[in-house]
Amino acid sequence: MLIGKVINSIWSTRKDESLKGAKFMIVQLQDTPEKDKGRIIVALDMIGAGIGERVLITQGSSARRMPNFKDAPIDATIVGIIDEDQQDV
Repeated sequence: MLIGKVINSIWSTRKDESLKGAKFMIVQLQDTPEKDKGRIIVALDMIGAGIGERVLITQGSSARRMPNFKDAPIDATIVGIIDEDQQDV
């Protein structure tokens, strides 16, 4: 799993039929020690994450394990919202 911060939402009116009804968010991964310097990805959001929230992301075949998206072209999915971690306490 990866940790990222949701920085925006993304809209697409034309997309693969299997993605109809899907919500996508732009996420900056926290994969580097430098603040706000991580890679940017687009992730399927099935849990209602908001802009500015820190999230858990799964990639690869695990990202497609969501109901109704098993055969969809998805390679990243937001699977959790981080409330706090040891650095926050």
